[in-house]
Amino acid sequence: MTTVFDLIPDPIVRLDRDRRIIEANRAAARLAGLSGSELVGSTCASVFAPRAADGTPLLVDAWHRSASLAAVRSLPEHEVVLATADGDVRARITGTYERGEDGSLMGALLVIRPPRRSADHEPTGSEVVSTVSHELRSPLTSVKGYTSLLLNRWDRLKDEQKKMMLEQVHHDADRVTRLITELLDISRLETGRLVLRRQLVDLPELVAQVVEKLTLTYPDLECAVSFPDGFPRVYADPDKLEQVLTNLVENAAKYASTAGMRVDGEALDDGTAVAVSDTGEGIPSSDLPKVFKKFFRRDMGRPTGTGLGLWISRGLVEAHGGRLTATSVLGQGSVFRFTLPFVDLDELFDGSNSTEPLA
Repeated sequence: MTTVFDLIPDPIVRLDRDRRIIEANRAAARLAGLSGSELVGSTCASVFAPRAADGTPLLVDAWHRSASLAAVRSLPEHEVVLATADGDVRARITGTYERGEDGSLMGALLVIRPPRRSADHEPTGSEVVSTVSHELRSPLTSVKGYTSLLLNRWDRLKDEQKKMMLEQVHHDADRVTRLITELLDISRLETGRLVLRRQLVDLPELVAQVVEKLTLTYPDLECAVSFPDGFPRVYADPDKLEQVLTNLVENAAKYASTAGMRVDGEALDDGTAVAVSDTGEGIPSSDLPKVFKKFFRRDMGRPTGTGLGLWISRGLVEAHGGRLTATSVLGQGSVFRFTLPFVDLDELFDGSNSTEPLA
């Protein structure tokens, strides 16, 4: 008979306290190349021969050390090598411990999943949607919670409480808008259909606005802004530049430090440059070439977000005819610097329409 487990695409096995298989779904049977009846009664070690990355056998003589703690219910996820009908494969194992009323270990339910996508893997459309959807959940939950409180307890809330909640709703709505814009920009950048709506932009003022907005997310943000007097205005899309600056400053706050940050402007002979500097631990030379790759997120710091911000930022800067680069010194911090060329307005309006696609 088909069970609920059989409807789940991931292989699932249920083990007793001696690590013997007492139940397995069809996906697990296919993975092992055996029938369900052949699996039941066999030890997990004899069927799948799980091994750690260094070749150390797992689940042979003992459980994971976390099983000895009665309060622990979840099995920590870890990557393993499994013996399957098609040979050895890399996989991730996670699951939950089954315990008695006294906390004693009765067995476990294990789920076998594919390994995580490597940094060099080009993400699919479904991965993009899945990642951005996950990031949308947090601000939407906040918006729903605060609006529900405001509707149900309006008369009982103090004015300062109402203001705080509305400010947070406004902030989370901005975050949702940014995430949706990122999702749309992926397609536009890849297909050359990005539209720039240029106008004269005061970069020092725009940077100050970005830093002020980000203090809502990072109250301890310390970011000095420095531009020379008489800094030239640039002819660019202000919304896209705001997106670039927000990504760079927020990236430094998440992965480096909210203290000691700087945004410096520089007037060049043929354009302008803006550099965002931090005082974090720096980026290892092995990671530096990867920071502009789609979905790349470093393990250090607070690695939240989609991993798309720097990739999109480089695309937006290049769409303006500029360049975005990164330099870093371990122990001293990193600098993300982008340039914007001066635009000949007479030539621009004479030969093209600034609102047309770039390709």
